[in-house]
Order: sequence, then structure tokens, then C-alpha cells
Amino acid sequence: MNLRRSFVGAVCLILAGVAFLPVARAEEGNQATKLEFSEPVEVPGAVLPAGTYWFVLLDNQGDRNIVQIFSADRSKLYATVFTVPTERTQLTGRTEIKFAERPHSRPEALLKWYYPGLLTGHEFLYPKSEERELRLDAKQDVVTNPMNVAPSVAISGASS
Repeated sequence: MNLRRSFVGAVCLILAGVAFLPVARAEEGNQATKLEFSEPVEVPGAVLPAGTYWFVLLDNQGDRNIVQIFSADRSKLYATVFTVPTERTQLTGRTEIKFAERPHSRPEALLKWYYPGLLTGHEFLYPKSEERELRLDAKQDVVTNPMNVAPSVAISGASS
């Protein structure tokens, strides 16, 4: 009888774990990432002032290439931008972003964003008039802290 109770208990525990698994991975599903910029940053259609932002995939299962950028408390939507998938060469457990270096009079432009643990990231789609200029100005990748809680990204290209 004890063996049967143990078996039933183990099955119930496994089923409960499976039921709560999607909840535990909710942030990974929308790739929510908190980034802090020390200077203004350009994204397609907007310039973000220095500050803290949440980058989140739009909740649309049919299209995983739309990124929404929210304020630090997620109360204000700053931009909704289209992206295309892009690959990085090395898998890391950290957020990685890539900028285009711009003339001093213009903010640096955000080109790519990679979520920790994934090779495929998001390349931001800029208007054709800016695309060539940005590709020529591509800068090195910037990797944020491994905790992915509140990575601080200095626009100069160094992580802090």
C-alpha cells in the first residue's frame, strides 16, 4: 500500500511541475530584457533618452519579429519596431547588443539585440535611407552582465 501511495504522490508531483513550467519560463518567452543607457540611443523611428528600458517581444505567436520598447516601469510604450532574425557566432548566457557608431551630433543607433542563451537575435529594420550609413558604421558587439536583471550598457561600447 505504501508503494502505491508513493507512486501516486510522485505522479502528482510531476504533473504539478509540468503544469507550472510555462509560468516559470514566461519572461523567456517574450525575451523581456531590462537595459540602461547612459546616453540617448536611436531605434527605428525614435530616439530614446538616456535611461532604463524594457525590450519585449510583442505577444504575437505568428510573428516573433516585433519588439516593443517600454519605460523602466513598463507604463509607457516608446516604440514598436520591426526586426529580422540574425545569428551570432557564439552562444552566451548574457544579453548582447550591437550599435552603429554615429557622428558626435547624432545618437548611436541600436542595430542588433540577442537574448541570453539564444543564437538567434533581432536585427532592427531602419529606413533604406539610413540602412547603408548604419552598416558602414557598425560597431563591435556589447555584452551586458550575466544576471540579465538590469544590464547597464554604456553607449561608448563598454559594458558597465
